[in-house]
Amino acid sequence: MNMKDLRLLTIASVMMAFAACGPTQKTRPSEETPVRTPETENLLAHLKKVSSRGFMFGHHDDTNYGIGWEGDEGRSDVKSVCGDYPAVISFDLGHLELGDTLSLDKVPFSKIRREILNQYKRGGLSSLSWHLRNPLTGGDSWDVSDTTVVKSILPGGANHEKFAGWVSKVSAFINSLQTEDGVKVPVLFRPWHEHTGSWFWWGEKLCTPEEYKALWHMTVDILRGDGVDNALYAYSPGSEPQDTVQYLKRYPGDDLIDVIGFDTYQFDRPSYLANVGKSLAIVDSIGRTHDKVIAITETGYEGIPDPKWWTETLLPAIGEYPIAYVLVWRNARERVTHFYAPYPGQASAEDFVTFYNHPKTLFATDVNSLYK
Repeated sequence: MNMKDLRLLTIASVMMAFAACGPTQKTRPSEETPVRTPETENLLAHLKKVSSRGFMFGHHDDTNYGIGWEGDEGRSDVKSVCGDYPAVISFDLGHLELGDTLSLDKVPFSKIRREILNQYKRGGLSSLSWHLRNPLTGGDSWDVSDTTVVKSILPGGANHEKFAGWVSKVSAFINSLQTEDGVKVPVLFRPWHEHTGSWFWWGEKLCTPEEYKALWHMTVDILRGDGVDNALYAYSPGSEPQDTVQYLKRYPGDDLIDVIGFDTYQFDRPSYLANVGKSLAIVDSIGRTHDKVIAITETGYEGIPDPKWWTETLLPAIGEYPIAYVLVWRNARERVTHFYAPYPGQASAEDFVTFYNHPKTLFATDVNSLYK
């Protein structure tokens, strides 16, 4: 029996034990304790435990497209390299707010829905980001030409009703994620990310801490009011915070957030390792004191020119921190140099297989009992 087989047997037994415990016992519902589906409660409980076995690997838009292909049923660049799907796949809801049928990356929302169901069936987790349009200017998420956008969509603002309608479109999509048996698929929703930078209209220089917190509260209030009970919520600034105080400056509160993480990318190795180490220490400290799941919510090295990046940079950077998952960004079929996971023949593909076989890395096969 090789190391991978032994790891699969060990992890499967642990995950089956998690599943056998059933839903986390809930207190009587109140304003402070929103009702969640049993599957969503189980997902949160298991995310808190998964780091005892290792961390899940994730990839954005993994099954939607890749280098040299688009829309092929069951295809994945990650699977083509290592024989397994990522344990986490993220998808973006940008342009859903406009009523479009295609996302900002030109993926049909019907395809995204289908891939979320497929990921659930294989035991994996789906995460949702939202690069929505600018509701004041009509520009995209990166339109930072006006510093009053957030203020304009808060209650009493000129664009509040418009924005509330946008959020309700997200509610309808998340509520529609149901199996043939009517089970609502639990997902991780990660809006308003990288807000410690100022490249999005909700960023640090574009709104006050109070406005940013109010944006979060309003968003979750609308979703819950629309009956969304199958979502966990992730808070993910960039790597700008230097300590726990800065990290929590815009934190909307424990009652809204389930997962805390950060987004950071490699441009040069020393800075990347320093940023990851500092940020992991921060979220680890907060995760312990606030009882939150921690993760590296976005990372990667564009083009992965380092053939040993997976085992000699990413693995050492994570070290022994108890993260639930690490997720790299997409393999763009329209920009062939813009990719963050290997594909067959790519320089780091062989090292990625070594990374896959490492006892701590968890892929879809490893976690197929995660929230069943």
